[in-house]
Amino acid sequence: MMQIRQLIAANLFALFGSVGTAGAADEIYAGANTVEYETPSGWTFSVGTYGWLSGIEGDVGARGRTTGINASFDDIMSNFDVGFMGLAEARYGRFGIFTDLNYIKLSASRDTPFGLLARSVDLTTHSLMWTAAGEYRLIEQPDVSVDAFAGFRLFSIKNELEFNPPGLLGGVELSQTETWADPIIGMKGRISINEHFYLTSWALIGGGASSDLVWDVMGGAGYQFNDSISAVVGYRAAGVDYENDGFVYDTVQHGPTIGLVVRF
Repeated sequence: MMQIRQLIAANLFALFGSVGTAGAADEIYAGANTVEYETPSGWTFSVGTYGWLSGIEGDVGARGRTTGINASFDDIMSNFDVGFMGLAEARYGRFGIFTDLNYIKLSASRDTPFGLLARSVDLTTHSLMWTAAGEYRLIEQPDVSVDAFAGFRLFSIKNELEFNPPGLLGGVELSQTETWADPIIGMKGRISINEHFYLTSWALIGGGASSDLVWDVMGGAGYQFNDSISAVVGYRAAGVDYENDGFVYDTVQHGPTIGLVVRF
């Protein structure tokens, strides 16, 4: 098994389906630090964008050939091709729905040990992760909120391996795409420190339908600029363990997060 030090960060679940669900739900947070706090009436909506400065480690494979990954954020950014991360949420009273979309394409190349199989291997990964869930507010106080949510996470991953000659596999190109979804459940919460600063966290777990396991946790601190705009920084780790018909995607991502959410 060969190690490729420079590679992708796939999923990203959504930091703000990670911080997004903790951040996009900021409509309750807009006035959560004031004595005059009142629960918003009618529909409220939030949209946001975010970044997840993560590295990735684990195994990816196509057509029965598996490659180990151990890439830092710097490695990934040096091989970044294109990406998009965004979120949206709608709430009515204690009920809400949210969605998070994350797409990233990265490529990397590395010489193989001893050059026996090939001179080098080029790896390109296209990763789409979409999360959608419904949520219910269990606790709603001026300084504290706790939500439970349930939904699904969909992955669509394409792994491409190209073995460059000479070598036993020189000239061989392998490509495989897999799309799957898993149920998820989780909780998120927020504690206000003062009029502007707050702490937020969330965790989810899922799998069993397609993946053996899906999990995602985040903890961070936020700043409420006004009733409409807030920002969150934190740290997030997420993993997925999926294997089917020679396709392997067993990875863990972790790193700092930063996001901006607008509520209206």
